[in-house]
Amino acid sequence: MTAIAGTPLPQIPGYTILESLYRGSRTAVYRAISAERQEPVIVKVQQRADASAADLAQFRNQYAITQDLAIPGIVASLNLERWQNRYALIMEDWEGRSLEAYLHQQSLSLPEALAIATQVAQVLDQLHQHGIIHKDIKPANLLIHPETKEIRLIDFSIASRLPKAIQTAQHPQELEGTLAYLAPEQTGRMNRGIDYRADFYSLGVMLYELLTGGLPFWSNDPLALVHCHIAQLPVPPHERDPSIPMGVSAIVLKLMAKTAEERYQSAAGLTHDLAVCLSQWQATGTVAAFELGQRDRCDQFSIPEKLYGRSAEIAALTAAFERATAGQTEMMLIAGGSGVGKTAVIHEVHKPITRQRGYFIQGKFDQFNRNTPFLAFVQAFRRLVQQLLGEPEAALESWKAQILSAVGDSGQVLIDVIPELENILGPQPTVANLPGSAAQNRFNLLFDRFIRVFTTPEHPLVIFLDDLQ
Repeated sequence: MTAIAGTPLPQIPGYTILESLYRGSRTAVYRAISAERQEPVIVKVQQRADASAADLAQFRNQYAITQDLAIPGIVASLNLERWQNRYALIMEDWEGRSLEAYLHQQSLSLPEALAIATQVAQVLDQLHQHGIIHKDIKPANLLIHPETKEIRLIDFSIASRLPKAIQTAQHPQELEGTLAYLAPEQTGRMNRGIDYRADFYSLGVMLYELLTGGLPFWSNDPLALVHCHIAQLPVPPHERDPSIPMGVSAIVLKLMAKTAEERYQSAAGLTHDLAVCLSQWQATGTVAAFELGQRDRCDQFSIPEKLYGRSAEIAALTAAFERATAGQTEMMLIAGGSGVGKTAVIHEVHKPITRQRGYFIQGKFDQFNRNTPFLAFVQAFRRLVQQLLGEPEAALESWKAQILSAVGDSGQVLIDVIPELENILGPQPTVANLPGSAAQNRFNLLFDRFIRVFTTPEHPLVIFLDDLQ
């Protein structure tokens, strides 16, 4: 970590702050001396006094997961203290430095990169045995000791103890984790749950970076980067750098498989293959291609999430979407008994939607709330507006201009049913009250114009309405 000069150091009771190690928009990290322990510690604090409930929960989560975790490869959490309406997380001072900063100053040899990957795999093995998924493996979350080259894992703010989690599709800026290292299922657009094997994908991206000096995928457009993770194969490392042996390149590609079933199923199996590479390199100066996963035995029961027997239905949906992107309007009706997988089939269209920079929104009709008109449509477009609110300020201004151009001075009619829309449009003038049918016709006209804003070749729109019956 790099000290930040010229920034005033905070006053935290019980600690003498010595230096600033990191200062970001949401958190800051300092080296300090604990008055109680009389020893150096690391203090991680939230930058904003009005931190959101989600940010507070992440601090509590990090402490709860690591406080009693007796694993040598992580930095231990010592305490979680209240400080100015926010939290200060106290951790041991291990005297390591960020691997990200370390890489900026020097490149790694092949044995060094493999040794780092091996240490991370061993830490993941311990974490997964404790039922913990880290979900944010990257160089910035690893500390390296400059002399011993020992590695330790940090930042468990979004780690999970759940054996499997479901991520819904949302704006890329709102996703948990770091987009450049995100496993495909963590994007919410793969129709797959998140389990411990998501960490292997992120490790594969990191190892790719350690070996080649660059990321496998990169784009200034977050949605394009999401599409790369879910649908684009990386250039093999040995093609980026011919000095990288085929055997090592094959390990990286296996780690970065798009579906979890094709990756390593255990950290122990990965560790063994990395050891084979190191052994061959030390003996011969190269690594020949060999059969991967010979000792890769999964100790967790995982049912594959691939859909079987639905290829025709998925093809029909995809074809309908392709016709819609060409300018047509399509409607598909999907029938079937409860639990047969209708929703799972529908969510398979996320890949082409992401490729076309489209929007997927869904609403659900409620048999106990039939008196609310357009209930499912309103739900769907509230979710769309929530996605838009995650976009940059310039994009929001563009959406605001387009929506106001479509609805004129009658935006309040839509805000009455989609309250979140006011966060984009701002306060709108009061509209005149109209008798029943006239008010309904006005709403229908404005809602139609509002929908048309989001149905263009640049970003086609898919609306999924559940329980239409």
